[in-house]
Amino acid sequence: MMRRRTTLLTSCTALTLALGATACGGNDAVGAGGGDKALSGQTVTVAGVWSGTEQKNFQKVLDAFSAKTGAKTQFVSTGDNVSTVVGSKIEGGNAPDVVMVPQVGVLQQFAKQGWLTPLSATTQKSVDAGYAPVWKKYGSVDGTLYGLYFKAAHKSTVWYSPDAFSQAGVKPPTSYDDMLKVGNTISDSGLSAFSVAGQDGWTLTDWFENIYLSQAGPEKYDALAAHELTWTDASVVKALTTLGKLFKDKKLVAGGQKEALNTDFPGSVEKVFGPKPDAGMVYEGDFVAGVAHDQFDKTIGKDANFFPFPPVDGGKAPVVSGGDAAVVLKDGKNAKAGMQLLEYLATPEASAVWAKAGGYLSPNKNLPLDSYSDDVTRATAKSLVDAGDSVRFDMSDQAPAAFGGTKGAGEWKLLQDFLRDPSDPKGTAAKLEAAAAKAYKG
Repeated sequence: MMRRRTTLLTSCTALTLALGATACGGNDAVGAGGGDKALSGQTVTVAGVWSGTEQKNFQKVLDAFSAKTGAKTQFVSTGDNVSTVVGSKIEGGNAPDVVMVPQVGVLQQFAKQGWLTPLSATTQKSVDAGYAPVWKKYGSVDGTLYGLYFKAAHKSTVWYSPDAFSQAGVKPPTSYDDMLKVGNTISDSGLSAFSVAGQDGWTLTDWFENIYLSQAGPEKYDALAAHELTWTDASVVKALTTLGKLFKDKKLVAGGQKEALNTDFPGSVEKVFGPKPDAGMVYEGDFVAGVAHDQFDKTIGKDANFFPFPPVDGGKAPVVSGGDAAVVLKDGKNAKAGMQLLEYLATPEASAVWAKAGGYLSPNKNLPLDSYSDDVTRATAKSLVDAGDSVRFDMSDQAPAAFGGTKGAGEWKLLQDFLRDPSDPKGTAAKLEAAAAKAYKG
């Protein structure tokens, strides 16, 4: 399935699905300094969705682990469908030692299938000391901690062109209604307000989740995420109605609904930060900065900036997150060394390596903010850590993949249909409930 990746560069992903035979970015060198090289001669295999720049930056973390312990590492990019690839490798007797899991639902699936080893006491101690309890909750199944959230995404950020705001004479808004007013002013100045990536259904789930969390509150958000509340609930219809007002407004959506449905995520960033801008704002997570900088050479903080997704109807400003959790597979050939890698990943020292490289946020509150390389990332990281237990994990990532994570099906498709025609929020809610009921039963 399509994931929320920060980089969409070509990589060796397609060639590396055979875990043992070929792996990207293997590290054979043992660096100097630190550690007693207790793992010399051992190899830790790590599988995850990362490719391109993300994979290169994670390799720097693995290299630092090698320098401390003497272990060699192999990183294998699985492509988007982690569950299928890892499952096939376990069945084939070729399981990786560690997997970076991008969905709560997949972590729960792995645990319930008996594939995971509970985290060591050392790792648990680091989690208790450095993480808000909500991150422990999302990494646990039936009270046992299996997953360490090493990398997080802040998905409540609206990115804008300071130049477009200056031209229109507007400032970052502090409420959802103000954001729409700012959008109308930008539209009057010659650009559309928002670039919407409707071709990628996951972006539409993120729009819905931010509105719903702020408007309905965290308790209902949790209930809907667990399907203890039905999608026909009045709170869902209200959030869809709020979202529909934006979707149907041609002044607010660049190119209108039809063009939005033909715009993918990188394309939506290009419409704001590319050489021929069509819009002043694009809503998505902190990873927008990576695309704006890497692909369009924008200086973050100067040519591209963000404001927090504003509160809706007097609710609290939402903080929706995603993240990649490190888990240890029981069937890995070197699971003990894999657990030592997790003990390292739980430290601020490990997080600082990627923080310096950029394109990274850590939920670890013990990572100093000056570890990040620019003020905008520092502000995003502070917002995520300061949110504490009010952070809510991406709802679609908590759902069964058939509902929350499959292209052309479930929530992704139904919200694309809603973008195409937002005239019947109640009818859309009924279709969402029918799809959810089927997926959660399965």
